[in-house]
Amino acid sequence: MSATHKPDQYLMERGGRWYYQRFIPARFQHVDSRKRIRTALRTKSVDIARLRRDALAEADDAYWLALSIEAAENGGVSDATLEAEEHRYEAAQARVMAYGFKYKPAEDLAKEARADKRVERLLERIEELERQTGASGRPPLADTEALLGGVEKPEKPLADVTSAFELYVSEIAFDEQKKKSPKQRRNWEKTKRTSINYFIDVIDDVPLNEITREMALAYRSWWIERMIPGDGDTKPASPNTANRHIGNMRSLYDAYFTHIGSEERLNPFRKMFFKDDQETKVPPFLDDWVRDKILVPGMFDDLNDDLRLMIYVLIETGARISEICNLMPEQIRLDSNTPHIEIRAIDRELKTVTSKREIPLVGVALEAMRHAPNGFPHYRDRGELVSANLMKAFRHRDLFPTTDHVIYSFRHAFEDRMLEAGIDFGMRCYLMGHKNPRPDYGSKGSLEFRQELLMKIAHPYPMELVKPASAIVVSA
Repeated sequence: MSATHKPDQYLMERGGRWYYQRFIPARFQHVDSRKRIRTALRTKSVDIARLRRDALAEADDAYWLALSIEAAENGGVSDATLEAEEHRYEAAQARVMAYGFKYKPAEDLAKEARADKRVERLLERIEELERQTGASGRPPLADTEALLGGVEKPEKPLADVTSAFELYVSEIAFDEQKKKSPKQRRNWEKTKRTSINYFIDVIDDVPLNEITREMALAYRSWWIERMIPGDGDTKPASPNTANRHIGNMRSLYDAYFTHIGSEERLNPFRKMFFKDDQETKVPPFLDDWVRDKILVPGMFDDLNDDLRLMIYVLIETGARISEICNLMPEQIRLDSNTPHIEIRAIDRELKTVTSKREIPLVGVALEAMRHAPNGFPHYRDRGELVSANLMKAFRHRDLFPTTDHVIYSFRHAFEDRMLEAGIDFGMRCYLMGHKNPRPDYGSKGSLEFRQELLMKIAHPYPMELVKPASAIVVSA
């Protein structure tokens, strides 16, 4: 806004009405041939007059700045010219508001829903222009542009995809990362960076505001080609994979423009989603299989202590691998009247808010945790390694009934066992760490009550199954 040194600078009163009057500054007289500006502010209130004076002064300052560089030759749009055009757009808005109208681009003025209203509003603006017409017989250019919407909102190139993503990781998505462990943050960034790199490879590292719907559709077509089975051995991409990577681009676009204050911008990746009809449900282990094949003395003696003990804990808690391998000593409550583990966030993020829970230790899980009172430090924040090693160990021993079974099948079996034992839905949700659609009332019963429920489903196991660590042959 133009600085005014006196409260009534550029103001003039005539017959109780206020006017904006200003002489053209000497430094701009080479681009504006007028000697002075006089504009009726259409008010008797000095306070309103001052507000409108400020708006017009700002508009004129910006307009003169634009005029002073418009004649300059540019190989493109220079930063100076772009800055001037931005000021001109803002000035047009300020000027037209001072006249009592709301600024609208010309195409919006022509899109009024009702024809009679469209004509009426255009006439109002034209009449105002006629009142501003001076001796030259034509109104000032700035007024014409402002009232008839002749100034397009300039758009300068913004960050390219790579730069926008770096800003997203370092600043915009802070809330998404603040509770993650270092390993979780790396994995989170790796997945999203893969999505960004796919787009750059297929389309280009273009400024985000230059991504068009056509580019987004071309990227979608590329994923369609990858989902079509080919003649070779390459496995086609799944709809879920395509959705994840397109969704990460959609999220980046939304987050970036929200961050810079342009959240109303239409996302070129909007409503792009592939239906996935593939059956991906993980089958559970059956009770007989667990008892006859897995809870067998000597079956895992060549595994190291941590992996062997974690198998037994997974069976009787239904917990996720990441929840077990990241247990801290203070979360393992063997000294409690009801021994249990506390699943909660310590220096890392849980999968969901509802994952926080207390699970009583029963059966072979209790015996296993007695041999690991400090948890599993070697595998802390290394859930993927635990999963890979256990998958390898089970395949080597033919412990998967089908090719669809995985270590996570223990968790699915735990859910089924609770269901068959008549444990109610709310308690099952709690012990699994799932969201319960019902209102969250009560404390889910005492630990003793939960222990009694889980004792109903605990597998019998041979006493010699969980041997002292000194008796186990540890693999290298």
